[in-house]
Amino acid sequence: MQHAVGAPLPPPHGPGIGHVGRPYQAQHPGHPGPPPIPPPPPAPGQAPAAPAPGQAPAAPAPGQAPPQAQGGTRQPPAPGRAPQPGWSGTGPTPPPAGQVTGHIQLPPGGPVPLPAPPAEPGTGGATLAVLLIGPAGAGKTTVAKLWAARRRVPTAHVSLDDVREWVRSGFADPQAGWNDHSEAQYRLARRTCGFAARNFLANGISCILDDAVFPDRPVVGLGGWKRHVGPGLLPVVLLPGLEIVLERNAARSGNRRLSDEEVARIHGRMAGWYGSGLPIIDNSTYDVETTARVLDDVLARSIASPPAW
Repeated sequence: MQHAVGAPLPPPHGPGIGHVGRPYQAQHPGHPGPPPIPPPPPAPGQAPAAPAPGQAPAAPAPGQAPPQAQGGTRQPPAPGRAPQPGWSGTGPTPPPAGQVTGHIQLPPGGPVPLPAPPAEPGTGGATLAVLLIGPAGAGKTTVAKLWAARRRVPTAHVSLDDVREWVRSGFADPQAGWNDHSEAQYRLARRTCGFAARNFLANGISCILDDAVFPDRPVVGLGGWKRHVGPGLLPVVLLPGLEIVLERNAARSGNRRLSDEEVARIHGRMAGWYGSGLPIIDNSTYDVETTARVLDDVLARSIASPPAW
């Protein structure tokens, strides 16, 4: 198409472009070319367009916030457009793995120290690690659950028997006899309970554990609990009379129910805790609520004067 001399040229088809397919520099050799055309201002509520390569970003309009600096949160690409460099399609870049759980920074759990004496009756708001010891049928799990639920501060309950039964296939049932396999699973469950207790306390949550710890068997003894939880662990023995334990065991079912002979044997071994220096609660005549209240009083005394074990 011919244009009259002095007539205005038609608008270019792009920045620095003359006729279609022919750059301005090709039509005018030696001329640096016209200045780049700035992009049009964005519509209200629309993010500004990215600058062309080699072009400085446009200044924000009056009253408009400046565009976010590079490295900030990227916006997802519009439908039908290629993603921007560095866009993964899943949102902002997550923090390094291992630093957070969910959205809360969790401190690692270390050995539990002795708690400070509470400033009110009972254990009050003290953060505690408690080990409730007793034979099968003593009521350890029931009392521990109620004591944890009635406290006015966050308190967790972890039963070693429950953790041991997390193993579904290949579970080494102690009723089949105590051997290397059942002892290895017991050690693993105890270590898992200790890890849980330390992490609960590191995050301000008390923890009460329950286990049938024998005083005459060092392997299944307090030493392992103290090693896995820490010196601040407060052990308390729950030891009702044999007739009470037999009655409660008879109401059980599944692998939690033992023979009367086994219950009597375990109860006799638990009597070795007398004279050990650990606090012992005979809950033969107590209901669950009374036992939980007595347990709280005993723990308050243990905080003031920790038992030697």
